[in-house]
Amino acid sequence: MSRNLGCEAGSTGYDAPVLSQPPTASRAATGETDDSAALHRARVDSEIRDPLLPATRRVVASEELFRLLVTSVRDYAIFMLDPEGHVATWNPGAERLKGYTAEDIIGRHFSTFYPDEDIRAGKCEYELAGAIATGRFEDEGWRIRKDGSRFWANVVITAVHDRTGRLIGFAKITRDLSDRKQAEDERERFRMFIESVQDYAMFILGPTGRVESWNLGAERIHGYRASEIVGQHFSVFYPEDDIRVGTCELELEAAARDGRFEDEGWRLRSDGTQFWANVVITAIRDDSRRLVGFAKVTRDLTERRRAEDERTARIAAERAVQAKDEFLAMLGHELRNPLAPIVTALQLLKLRGEMRGVREYQVIERQVQFMLHLVDDLLDVSRVSRGKVALKKTAVDLRDSIARGVEIASPLFDHKGHHFEIQAPSYPVMVDGDEARLSQIFANLLTNAAKYTDPAGHISVIVWQDQAEVVVEVRDDGMGLTPELQPRVFDLFVQGPQSTDGGAAAPGGLGIGLALVRSLVQLHGGQVEARSDGPGQGSTFVVRLPAGQRIAPRRAGDRISAAFSSTAVTARRILVVDDNEDARMLLADILGALGHSVRDAGDATEALAVIREFSPEVAVLDIGLPGIDGYELAVELRKQVPGPVWLIAVSGYGAPADLARGQAAGFDRHLVKPVEIRRLIDTLAELTERSEPT
Repeated sequence: MSRNLGCEAGSTGYDAPVLSQPPTASRAATGETDDSAALHRARVDSEIRDPLLPATRRVVASEELFRLLVTSVRDYAIFMLDPEGHVATWNPGAERLKGYTAEDIIGRHFSTFYPDEDIRAGKCEYELAGAIATGRFEDEGWRIRKDGSRFWANVVITAVHDRTGRLIGFAKITRDLSDRKQAEDERERFRMFIESVQDYAMFILGPTGRVESWNLGAERIHGYRASEIVGQHFSVFYPEDDIRVGTCELELEAAARDGRFEDEGWRLRSDGTQFWANVVITAIRDDSRRLVGFAKVTRDLTERRRAEDERTARIAAERAVQAKDEFLAMLGHELRNPLAPIVTALQLLKLRGEMRGVREYQVIERQVQFMLHLVDDLLDVSRVSRGKVALKKTAVDLRDSIARGVEIASPLFDHKGHHFEIQAPSYPVMVDGDEARLSQIFANLLTNAAKYTDPAGHISVIVWQDQAEVVVEVRDDGMGLTPELQPRVFDLFVQGPQSTDGGAAAPGGLGIGLALVRSLVQLHGGQVEARSDGPGQGSTFVVRLPAGQRIAPRRAGDRISAAFSSTAVTARRILVVDDNEDARMLLADILGALGHSVRDAGDATEALAVIREFSPEVAVLDIGLPGIDGYELAVELRKQVPGPVWLIAVSGYGAPADLARGQAAGFDRHLVKPVEIRRLIDTLAELTERSEPT
């Protein structure tokens, strides 16, 4: 066969062998007769029937079959190289695979198919040398097509020798494995991707749930190394409660049935700690749809769960705060409503001079003032905690604010016979603050001192200025503070015992007064601290506030005055509207006693009927009226009263939103129940003598 594998350039290399032909030309030359021709044919026939001739025919036939085989193969490049590596033959598969025709490539060196880097490295010579040395060389690598594109090839080179063992060339078979290479590369990239991912636990489970693979993310999240976990059942990641109820089996069943299962829940790390996980289990099936395992992806969502829990808690807290604020507003209104006529009645008695020096009157007055103070604190601490309090800052002589606080606490001092002393500079002590809130700070501190100091005890206030700070100390020799209570004394709803003799605790307080003090001091840019040497050793509360600029002060001195002054009052026509009969009648009596012409009504309908025959200059309206409320009545009064009218709202609601709504309805002033008569008189004077109605 070797004689038929050689070829010239341009040949396919697989021409059929040339057989000897009958010598017809020589017979004609010798002049053979027909008889001799017949004899010759008989001899030829005899030769054909010779037993050696069938073997020859078989060789010829096998060579033809081989040629047909090589030329018909299209999925393999099959060709011959000469001993130096030049292409000697070419089949259709080679043309399809490499892009060259036989005319293009035969006679060229087979390095044409190799990348430049392989040529420079001497790979072509190495392959031929390997084939010569061992008879066969096999390799895989990148090869080049005629158009310059690359493909991944499997190459087998076989050395071809003649009968004498002389090398006559190489048979070279090339397969295009680009698709397989791409798939392998993709699998390898995917494997590397899976193994390198650290934020997700990605691993394979066998059909029964045993771990078969493990990535870095799984090690980071679950805490197991691959050597520790591969082969174990994935139930090791689940809490005991889940294992007992069959959670693991149910998840695999759902994934096998539906193709995919997703869930969130608590999972376990190798150290026993729990984390909140999102888990996706996907069934893996082969081409025959047989279940071969599961892909499991786990994400650690503990931080998200914590954030969601915090958000849920925050929303719940906000709703609770809102509900609390609404309740406190309603509570304040409901408490102030019954207090309003009580305060008015007390002030009317005081105005008439009927109860001066009566002990029972003093008790009622003191306890009513205490309850008013308690209601104000209750509402203020809610507003301050939500940042709803806006300070109205002005230049304030702190001595005035302290004097007002002393005025508020004086009934308690008097009741328990406390010895009170104040030490303050003779010059103004200026701060930039809200005068009403500063007074509230010192009233709360003094009230607190009075509550926790036994009868006949000592309470003092010391004021001084230390460079850029104003310092106020409120001292008492009362019950003192325990070491446990001292750091918590300004917390909301925290109280100490209020009796040193083992008896009943002194009345008063919800544990909000000092919490409010701290909040208000901090709003003023200051600090407050509590000091005590222990139980029975008394307490000292120190307030530090930024010092303000010294300016010409307002008239200093004692701010405590009688409930009513002798200032002349200009008589006005006043309409009082309130559905609380006691509050309405008492207020009308006081205004009448002051010289005003007063008419009253229990609701809006009655009030509108009154103004048909009585044209008021001032209308004092309760907001919470039945039917038409005070806001709507204010609008109607503006429309129906023929002349100008000043409108004063009186309500148990005093939040900023209530004040804004009153202003929008046309009220000139908004007073919060119970209204002190002195304040009402001042408001009337301010409106009727210094301004025009809205």
